[in-house]
Amino acid sequence: MRVVSHRKLKEFYETKGCEDSRVALERWYHIVLKAEWKNLSDIKVDFPAIDCAGNQHYVFNIKENKHRLVVVIKFTMGYIFIRFVGTYEE
Repeated sequence: MRVVSHRKLKEFYETKGCEDSRVALERWYHIVLKAEWKNLSDIKVDFPAIDCAGNQHYVFNIKENKHRLVVVIKFTMGYIFIRFVGTYEE
């Protein structure tokens, strides 16, 4: 899969107070780069706790649900677009 854009992840974990998410977000990123997902079931193999929010939006819990990552996945194109990276409260 191709991720657009890694920069959003980096900007988030370089923000003061969010440095603890670096390892988890980079781990997510590297797993996704190697993935060849075709549907939600494929994602659940790597990330069992993923939630589908509808309209091709998926929510990943990062760092034991302390942070959230919302993405749009275009399975046919093999692209993942990062829409939101933030704390659970946000």
